[in-house]
Amino acid sequence: MLRQRIVTAAWLAPLMLAGLFGLADAAFAAFTGGVVLLAAWEWTNLAGVLVASRRLVLVGALALLMALLWWFGAALAVWPLWFAVAGWAVNFYWVVHYPAKREQWGSTAARLAMGLWVLLPAWVGFNVLRDTGGVWLLYVLLLVWGADIGAFFCGRAWGRRKLAPGVSPGKSWEGVAGGVAVTLLLALLFAVWQGLGVAAGLGLVMVTAGVTLVSVLGDLLESMLKRFRGIKDSSNLLPGHGGVLDRIDSLTAAVPLFALLSLGML
Repeated sequence: MLRQRIVTAAWLAPLMLAGLFGLADAAFAAFTGGVVLLAAWEWTNLAGVLVASRRLVLVGALALLMALLWWFGAALAVWPLWFAVAGWAVNFYWVVHYPAKREQWGSTAARLAMGLWVLLPAWVGFNVLRDTGGVWLLYVLLLVWGADIGAFFCGRAWGRRKLAPGVSPGKSWEGVAGGVAVTLLLALLFAVWQGLGVAAGLGLVMVTAGVTLVSVLGDLLESMLKRFRGIKDSSNLLPGHGGVLDRIDSLTAAVPLFALLSLGML
């Protein structure tokens, strides 16, 4: 498994970095759109759609919707980001009340709708951030990775109080605190690097803290859906790493929210 993880990471990381920072405009939208569509394929499984032909139709419908958003200029609009805020507020309610409220989202139709407000605004958020030149896209990627790393090591060292034992037993409040500490340090470093004033720097710190917490929710939401379906990984598209959703679950929550909250700093 370790060898598979290393081999997959060796080709995946350069590919993703080249696509995210070497492409722009329509090419970037197409690249990130392809990643989102792969995640959408996996989401149809999480939603309980098991027939391949039906899954292809649903993914194709999302691709058409994304193309229409690009054609009409909505791929850089603010309203899909607000759509994400509303959707993640509902997701938060369901994660907190799992499994008590699962009848509210347990149907296939409800889970497909959930996927729409998770995946589509994430794609828009990527486009909005890349349109600024890429610095803040890099920032939100480092934010999510830093939060994961901080949570992993602090959770292993000091984790005692479970964050959401019914959804993801391995996560702890101490891990969350470690992740927030890492990302707040990142915010201070970026504020200095970008020459932000005191007010803007404080704003970045506050936005970073909020987005870090929401990124944890992205991870928990996918864990909840996988637990409901009784599966370990969203797919086996990435040998040793699981599926695409397993790699971008936190980003689907963090990217649209960061894009929205940081508009004044971009």
